[in-house]
Amino acid sequence: MFFHLLPAFTSAHFLCIITVNSAKKIHYVRSTGGKVRAIYSYLLSSIEQDYETVRTLKSSERGCVSLLQNRQNGTRFIFRHYRGNREVYRKLLGISCPNLPQIMEAAEQDGMVAVLEEYIQGDSLAYLLEGALFSPAEARKIALQLCNALWVLHKLGAVHRDIKPENVIVRGREAVLIDFDASRIFKSETNHDTQILGTTGYAAPEQYGITQTDDRADIYSLGVLLNIMLTGKHPSRELASGRLGRIVQKCTMVNPEKRYKSVPLRYNYDKPEKPRISRVFGYLARFFILFQTEKSSREVVIS
Repeated sequence: MFFHLLPAFTSAHFLCIITVNSAKKIHYVRSTGGKVRAIYSYLLSSIEQDYETVRTLKSSERGCVSLLQNRQNGTRFIFRHYRGNREVYRKLLGISCPNLPQIMEAAEQDGMVAVLEEYIQGDSLAYLLEGALFSPAEARKIALQLCNALWVLHKLGAVHRDIKPENVIVRGREAVLIDFDASRIFKSETNHDTQILGTTGYAAPEQYGITQTDDRADIYSLGVLLNIMLTGKHPSRELASGRLGRIVQKCTMVNPEKRYKSVPLRYNYDKPEKPRISRVFGYLARFFILFQTEKSSREVVIS
């Protein structure tokens, strides 16, 4: 195959192409104006036919999270099936960011949500913290990568609301923020969250029904996470020293008005660009020209 000769195709493009082809029935329903109910049914049907469950990763009253494997090519995906809202997953459809998993499909029917997403292979931050704490340089690097993920989420109007070591996977040199089941879209007309979700110790005070959560709730949780990477303890018990400790202190102020208002902009995300057919033919033409040139040069040498 000559696809490696086409620089217009990135790994993200290949992932999107493979996804569309392997789930063409689902996307056909969407493209022909099918309702979300039809997409939901086709998604469940496709998963039942084409995938097998490797193991259940999480199960609760709300639903479950499973690791699936394609029966034909062995590709693994995460499947979420729970009672809740798909708003944030729908916003993430087609978004490409190295610090967020790619969402392949998200559908909803009668309050049940079905999500198919990229499987992030790596170790959770919780697992890594069992071995040792992080150096200031390592902790800072992970925190900045999580800022990339949060910048994208916040730009989409979403709040994660459950940043903790279990929801951060370290894949190679990149930290990836996962699990948007507790996430919500910020609504300016609402005074407080409709559901109290989050993890004790990491959740900001306003997540307990005081007011509506916004970007600053995630900044609070990120500050707690940064402190735990450095000290192994909540900042209320032991605050990290130095400049990072001062950052943690500002992140975790009880009053949201006194926290940082937003994460630093470090990553310019975009939806994956679809390669134009003219560019593809252009690369193919260039390939054949080079092939003919090389062939002619060999013939000259032989003669």
